[in-house]
Amino acid sequence: MTELHLWLRHEARTTERRTPLVPSDARRLVEAGVTLTVERSPQRIFPIEEYEAAGCGVAPAGSWVSAPDDAVILGLKELPDEPAELPHRHIFFGHAYKRQPGAETLLRRFAAGGGALLDLEYLVDDDGRRLAAFGFWAGYLGAALAVLQHRGRLAAPLTPGSKEELDDRLRRVDGDEDFTALVVGALGRSGRGARVAFQVAGIDPTCWDLAETRDLDRPALLAHDVMVNAVLATSPVPPFLREEDLDDPARRLRTLCDVTCDVGSPLNVLPVYDRTTDWDEPVRRLRKEPPLDLIAIDNLPSLLPRESSTDFSSALVLQLPEFSVGGPWGRCLDRFHQACRELGVTEGESGND
Repeated sequence: MTELHLWLRHEARTTERRTPLVPSDARRLVEAGVTLTVERSPQRIFPIEEYEAAGCGVAPAGSWVSAPDDAVILGLKELPDEPAELPHRHIFFGHAYKRQPGAETLLRRFAAGGGALLDLEYLVDDDGRRLAAFGFWAGYLGAALAVLQHRGRLAAPLTPGSKEELDDRLRRVDGDEDFTALVVGALGRSGRGARVAFQVAGIDPTCWDLAETRDLDRPALLAHDVMVNAVLATSPVPPFLREEDLDDPARRLRTLCDVTCDVGSPLNVLPVYDRTTDWDEPVRRLRKEPPLDLIAIDNLPSLLPRESSTDFSSALVLQLPEFSVGGPWGRCLDRFHQACRELGVTEGESGND
């Protein structure tokens, strides 16, 4: 294995308690010869002492900006707005390849600094399947919040906890009425998570995937009380919901959870809202009469930070020792270069190998 220096950064988002690498997997990498530096973080679910005990070096929060040039910066969510130039290789979810808001700005920061984005969404095997993902937990929490909202038991602001605590709140109690639920994208990771959460809540959901969405039965969609969208579109498709559908007097749909949160992207299958919701205000009312409530939180797995981090890390740690050896990481880098070329950035300016 080529010598590798990984630098696990503190997450700038205050509600982000997850980590892509848990202490037990950090120990595995250190024992395999990886140099691992971990930034202090007041919110990370795992304390810095557990990383120290695993043999990791410790650095102040945000010090990745002055990390050695050969360090590979590992994180999850968005970077701070500064510095304007990014010279390192970064591994995180960049959300920059579907023309999302801010995508061009981020890629030009890498181009200016000579760094590169290795986007975790594009870390895939030879058949295009994701090698490390939070999808199950995103779907699980999306459905769980939708159930709690529909039953009038979703309290704000949201706070992270354990799966056991969440399941206790999900289970049916006396007085809970039956309702119909639809999971779109039911066969994927997120869809599977949503189905499990509905089962915990005592609901047997309708499950749609590619076969049902190719020729969408929109009246059947609108006839459900609750809908969870877990579709990750990779090419433009007709929207599942349109503004006129929300005004349909026959609409039974009352609670909509968009796990995918592709707002602002031309690939968005739910172009009926223009901004996500958050932990402080998890629900937005899209229509008053009949009511329609939206949940669209883009870091759902952070509400179960220990479980989701452990699951994700167990998959990612298998890929990190082969970081410099083509394969999945090479495909990540190729996708980054492709995105930069689409912006008119030349290969020499867009990153390093």
